[in-house]
Amino acid sequence: MAYITINRDNFFFNLDQIKQKVGSIDKIAIVLKDNAYGHGIRLIAKLSHEYGIKHAVVKNTQEALEIKAYFQTVLILNDTPIEDSKLYFSINSITALHMLHNKANIELKIDTGMHRNGIAMEEIDEAIELIESKKLNLKGIMTHFRSADELSSELFWQQKNFAQSIAKLKNTPFTAVRVHSQNSSATLRMKHFDEDLVRIGISAYGYNELGSTFDPLELRPIISLYTNKVTSRKLTQSSCIGYGGEGILARDSVVSTYDIGYGDGWLRASKNMPIDDTLQIVGRVSMDFITINSDKETVCIMNNAQKVARYCDTISYEITTRLDHQIKRVII
Repeated sequence: MAYITINRDNFFFNLDQIKQKVGSIDKIAIVLKDNAYGHGIRLIAKLSHEYGIKHAVVKNTQEALEIKAYFQTVLILNDTPIEDSKLYFSINSITALHMLHNKANIELKIDTGMHRNGIAMEEIDEAIELIESKKLNLKGIMTHFRSADELSSELFWQQKNFAQSIAKLKNTPFTAVRVHSQNSSATLRMKHFDEDLVRIGISAYGYNELGSTFDPLELRPIISLYTNKVTSRKLTQSSCIGYGGEGILARDSVVSTYDIGYGDGWLRASKNMPIDDTLQIVGRVSMDFITINSDKETVCIMNNAQKVARYCDTISYEITTRLDHQIKRVII
């Protein structure tokens, strides 16, 4: 069966880089949503705990309950708030705040310009009044940047909006709540860190999505994907392989099928993709198999998701998050 390896040393190297940049391990909140970007949520949670990270971010309560034992707090980005001392719930609309009647820990998300989730800036006063009158447990205030990885002034415009939003907490009981806005790109881009947390996702997994115009920071991919041989055959030059016969051999070759396909989350867009200097996927990706010009028992088809993403005209996030959670993942 195909399998995934997770490199502990590379993961810790990436976290070292981020820790040096932000000044403290206590400022790092590891983003584990969507099965830790496809890397394996429990496995990455354990490694994060081993490193000393105290805070995590996930998509929903189900994910949070899987890993909360490893952290002091777990921020849930989108789910119905429940009462649990470790769980913090993002409030994404004024309507959600009106509907809340329990003592769950909440964080107020402010829409500072992304226009996806969050309370509008003109609704902040109403939100604060609701939180006070209903005696809700406000633990934080947050936002999300839409263009931190692009060379433009939009990041600074949103930062200014967020500063104005935080200022509205002055002279309220909520001046001590935790404040955070920065994702991986903003963290890699900025020089100064005066907030309580940075939310680190893709950079912890080894990818810097900033363009070459920004200062480089070395990061090391932690995931590698291996696939195992099913069958082999010797074929002559010009033989056509797979659906539609789209794989055409340039010379007499041994080719083999391997046990991964789009049913496992491997993109069909990778057809005919070079794997290294000598190997490539030959023809279309099918549901359960790919064909490679190789007779090796095991082939590493990915050790850098950015390279695969460039070939498939997408982003590294999509490459890793699509990988089926049933593929075995092991730490090396």
